[in-house]
Amino acid sequence: MNDDPLIHDPNGGMPRLLEIMRRLRDPDTGCPWDIEQDFNSIAPYTIEEAYEVADAIARSDWGELEGELGDLLLQTVYHTQMGSEAGHFTFDSVVKAIADKMVARHPHVFGDESRNKSAEQQTADWEKIKAAERAGKAQTRALDGVAAGLPALTRAVKLQKRAARVGFDWPDTSNVIDKIVEEAGELVEARDTMTQTEVEEEFGDLLFVVANLARHLDIDPEAALRGTNAKFTRRFNAVEDALAAKGKTPADSDLAEMDGLWDQVKAAEKAT
Repeated sequence: MNDDPLIHDPNGGMPRLLEIMRRLRDPDTGCPWDIEQDFNSIAPYTIEEAYEVADAIARSDWGELEGELGDLLLQTVYHTQMGSEAGHFTFDSVVKAIADKMVARHPHVFGDESRNKSAEQQTADWEKIKAAERAGKAQTRALDGVAAGLPALTRAVKLQKRAARVGFDWPDTSNVIDKIVEEAGELVEARDTMTQTEVEEEFGDLLFVVANLARHLDIDPEAALRGTNAKFTRRFNAVEDALAAKGKTPADSDLAEMDGLWDQVKAAEKAT
């Protein structure tokens, strides 16, 4: 209703946002689309909003980041409203849980432990605390708790890090590179002799080992691939511009011409 003071209070803060979501989900007076949603239908939007936050950060667009962070916050509010309706949890209980976790995981800040530690020691301590938390949830296997919904390359790295903690890891990058060569050979063999399902499996094996190489080189494979995607986009746009200067489009060109323009664009970039 238009006379609701909280809904229309620009300074209403979190209570205002929580009330807006409650009203949107009201089964009698809310928005039909919002009422129909559930955790599964909203989860893809949550993932998308997180990527849009990362994109704004990558572009240093702080004005857009403000809006994207709001969109991401709305996702938390959405899930907690649905959780409250089902009796699972509330926004307040979620806030309490994360606050308690942060205090427990930082005894060198909020407790009696010394802050005089290296970053490596703090990371090791953090992992011990997280391992204890997983044990409390009956997650006793080395790979328990690595979220299945993570991007595949990110999850591959996390799985490999967990395995490495218990000694299942190659000692240096030369072993990983040898394995990449082996997996690439198996992929070529599969392409020529096996079913599409088997080819896909071999391709997955190759990607998994490439992710392992990224881990050994202290590279985030998702970030590296995002950078390459941006580079490809930039260079291909330059190829299109070069064709346009000739009155042509890619459809009017051929691979040989576009490849030659690509090499020119690449050389020009390296010269600057």
